[in-house]
Amino acid sequence: MVTCEIPVYQPFQPTPQGLACDGLPLQPIVDAVGTPAYVYSARAVREAYRAIDEAFAGYPHAIHYALKANSTLAIVRLLRALGSRADANSGGEIQVAQRAGFAAADVVFTGVGKSREELEYAIAQGVGTINAESPGELDRIAAIARALGTEARVALRVNPDIDAKTHKNISTGLKTNKFGMPIEEARAIYHARRDVTGLRFVGLHVHIGSQITTLEPLRRAASTLVDLALALQADGVPLEHLDIGGGLGITYDGSPVIAPRAYAEAVLPELRRIGLPVVLEPGRAVVAHSGALVSRIVDTKVFPDGRRFAVLDAGMGELIRPAMYGSYHRIVPLAPRPGAEGPWDIVGPICESSDVFARERHLSPLEVGDVVALLDAGAYGSVMGSNYNRHLFPPEVLVDGDGWTVIRRRQTLDHLLALES
Repeated sequence: MVTCEIPVYQPFQPTPQGLACDGLPLQPIVDAVGTPAYVYSARAVREAYRAIDEAFAGYPHAIHYALKANSTLAIVRLLRALGSRADANSGGEIQVAQRAGFAAADVVFTGVGKSREELEYAIAQGVGTINAESPGELDRIAAIARALGTEARVALRVNPDIDAKTHKNISTGLKTNKFGMPIEEARAIYHARRDVTGLRFVGLHVHIGSQITTLEPLRRAASTLVDLALALQADGVPLEHLDIGGGLGITYDGSPVIAPRAYAEAVLPELRRIGLPVVLEPGRAVVAHSGALVSRIVDTKVFPDGRRFAVLDAGMGELIRPAMYGSYHRIVPLAPRPGAEGPWDIVGPICESSDVFARERHLSPLEVGDVVALLDAGAYGSVMGSNYNRHLFPPEVLVDGDGWTVIRRRQTLDHLLALES
């Protein structure tokens, strides 16, 4: 297996002027926009996307960036400029993709619970494919399409009962998960509806989870999908593509992960058995390394047993992954102080004991007013934010070349209360 301990390009590096993103010191950005704030590297996004695209070169493929990882408009526009298409998990994400310049035909619409309003919008707009979750959803899609006098392009999401060997909260391909239909039922579902007016079956879809760091589950999922596709073709069901989802993991702590080239080498032999174009839905692998959450220490304290706390002005409302998944994020001071490293509990200000970023993390001496960066936060960071405790969403900044731009302003209380009476 080809692995990489760190990505080819790490955007956040120490310099004599302090921690920098793409060579630009972060401190001036912090001085201008305040904390907490998200900072992204455009270069890191470009390099990660191109690594996946190049890994599948020579085989017909389409990359549909998964907006659920980070749907900030400027990030989505950046991916469109690179040639990506879009994977949307809600009607809102479809509209964000359109506002970023994607044509509806460039969008794959996935999601376990699509509302009637979302389906009506997607069908009326003419999205490229709706990855349907159930026979009932297929029937609803057909009825809506007939009412609109059109035909909906659909693919059934199948559940292959494959363990992705990832966190239980982001494993989606087991029979105990809510996603898709048991693969052994798929053939009958296609046959029962292959001639239904309003439906046009164009593919098959599988997605077994997120943050996958071993090849075998991905290879098995592709193999299982190809077996089903070959059986459907033998039955006379025409297919235009196979959608093998996303899920490619990244390294948060330096552990080995799957390189894009290894991923391609594992699944392409299976795909070549049928030769259909493949749809890929990467999200985390494209944007995670690009982002950092910068936050200021607002308090420190020491307990009698020696435990030391550094309290940040960012918490689980800004980055929920550690609280929700027990996830690891590297924490780096912008300007490390001299002195011996020691264990710190890095925590947030939210009134929950789960609002913890790290326990006993060895860091250089910390003081109130210091700023730290939580790295690898470009995916499932800002997009999962909340206003719990009436905290306001932080601004987001994109570093591109030798300059930076605010791509999302800091939320104000007026924004927060605008819909209330």
